[in-house]
Amino acid sequence: MRDEPACSGPEPAQLSDAEWTVMDAVWKRGEVTVRDVLTDVQGETDWAYSTVKTLLQRLVEKGAVSREKRGNTSVFRPAVEQKAARGAALRALVRRAFDGTLGTLVHHLVADERLSRREREDLERILRDEGLDP
Repeated sequence: MRDEPACSGPEPAQLSDAEWTVMDAVWKRGEVTVRDVLTDVQGETDWAYSTVKTLLQRLVEKGAVSREKRGNTSVFRPAVEQKAARGAALRALVRRAFDGTLGTLVHHLVADERLSRREREDLERILRDEGLDP
């Protein structure tokens, strides 16, 4: 029996920091149980089994993961690609904190965050590769 995501549509739901931690484990493995996630996050959290189970249920409701019952065990799979989730998170951040413009974000990164030489070179390479003049 498979629980379908409650949220659908082109834009993945916004995730909390804890949900990102769980999603990283789901994306890494491709298919997980609650115990798998608990094992993967043990070094960085002190979560109980019930906490991970609740977070995975929330992610099902948000449409970020799907759930399939196998006997008494729930198996979870990503329902949204990591790249799509990252893009949605970035677009939300740009809307909230940077007046809705990527240029403001890039300016902040370059001027205020003191990019290393390598980070600046990487940024220039990306801009050149995209046909934009750095």
